[in-house]
Amino acid sequence: MLDRISHYKSLCAELGLSDVPQSYVGGAFVTGDGATIALEDPFSRSVLAEYPDCGAEVANRACTASDAAQKVWMRDFTAAARGVVMQKIAALVDERHETLAQVEAVVSGKPIRDCRVEVAKVSEIFRYYAGYTDKLHGQVIPVPSGHLNYTIREPLGVIFQITPWNAPMFTAGWQIAPAMACGNGVVLKPSELTPVTSIALAAICEEAGTPKGLINVLAGLGPTAGEASIAHDATRKVVFVGSPATGRVVATSAGKALKPVVLELGGKSANIVFEDADLEAACKGAQAAIFATAGQSCVAGSRLLVQASIKDQFMDMVAAGMGQLRVGDPLDDATEIGPISNRRQFDHVTAMVDQAAKDGAKVLTGTSDETDALIVPPTILADLPPEADAAQTEIFGPVVTALSFEDEAEAVRIANSTDFGLAGAVWTNNVSLAHRMAANVRAGTFWVNGYKAIHVSTPFGGSRSSGFGRSSGMDVLMEYTEPKSVWVETAEVPRVAFGYAPSE
Repeated sequence: MLDRISHYKSLCAELGLSDVPQSYVGGAFVTGDGATIALEDPFSRSVLAEYPDCGAEVANRACTASDAAQKVWMRDFTAAARGVVMQKIAALVDERHETLAQVEAVVSGKPIRDCRVEVAKVSEIFRYYAGYTDKLHGQVIPVPSGHLNYTIREPLGVIFQITPWNAPMFTAGWQIAPAMACGNGVVLKPSELTPVTSIALAAICEEAGTPKGLINVLAGLGPTAGEASIAHDATRKVVFVGSPATGRVVATSAGKALKPVVLELGGKSANIVFEDADLEAACKGAQAAIFATAGQSCVAGSRLLVQASIKDQFMDMVAAGMGQLRVGDPLDDATEIGPISNRRQFDHVTAMVDQAAKDGAKVLTGTSDETDALIVPPTILADLPPEADAAQTEIFGPVVTALSFEDEAEAVRIANSTDFGLAGAVWTNNVSLAHRMAANVRAGTFWVNGYKAIHVSTPFGGSRSSGFGRSSGMDVLMEYTEPKSVWVETAEVPRVAFGYAPSE
């Protein structure tokens, strides 16, 4: 049997990291002196390491270092040269692909098959934004005067980013790459439960040629490292990915400091199946939407809306397929569903399922042979009304609430009945109906006859309790830069509306 602690330590050594997580600040590994944080493997329940919170002092050093390095990044590197460095980052991620994926699987509990895909996406993200470094330009505006008016887009400075535990390295790449492509420095605080691959990515960025301190990663807690980073004078914008509750705290802190935020928060996305759909494709899509990555995805299709005329038939298909999903060790290539990433989230998911049962839900579950791991088998909650807590609250686990609707109008009403607005999908062979649903369901991303197709080239984000701002595509370039308007007088005899000049 694999010694998972020894395996974790050897993987860290391959990446040039200590197995006891340290912050990466100003080009050096820094050990904090705060409260002890346990790094736990959610499958074996082994404590992989214990490390101290970096604290406010290290966070302040990181912001100062990033501020200085950002000026070097813009002064000493041409736009094209910045793109070359980002291409090197992508190449180095590719070189360490398997090691990074293995670490991610051990620490986060995500199946290795998913981790490999996500590490590959990180290098893709850096290559994509590398192409934009020398294409960020402004406009010439024909103002109604004798002026040449043009705009330039300038970086903001230091961006403070907070990323979650469900997709640590992928989200780090998703945030860091566009910020640095636009000329910014970054201080990133990953979840204290999954910091390792983010620290590795920061070290890779410097190895590729970024100035020391351009990309910093804090191994620490929100109330200490996070609050200090938000408050630091050098921080010009705050980006948060996580729960709505924590997002409100972050936005409040940033608001007090008059700093803008981008919030990518939770979802309770509706996956809608009409009677004319390809039911086999929709069945597989419904399982992928909620059970992949153990449902620990902000865009998970956690509400399955099925037209009443086919509900029994379709739910029997989903339940039968659910029972064949492979649940187990995330390091096993065959595993499709791994554990919940941490004890707190496991307790939340199981409590939600228990409460739904008390509220009258019919609970259907898959099976798992694992008794010690933090595993929740794939679960369906049926026979609950749309207003039930389990149908309104984000569960963030492999648990789907099955609801029925009679017609298009009711499907839209139920889909929009939560306070979220992140994602949604419809399954139908009626093209007109598909476009109407895409227009009427409140969602920043909407799929037709598919689910979870996401790419760096398209904008991603939500509304209401799902947050605001966009974190990918061309749109994120506007989030990480600001326009400057320049006026140049070109008239031979300028018209002066006010003031006096002494005569010779």
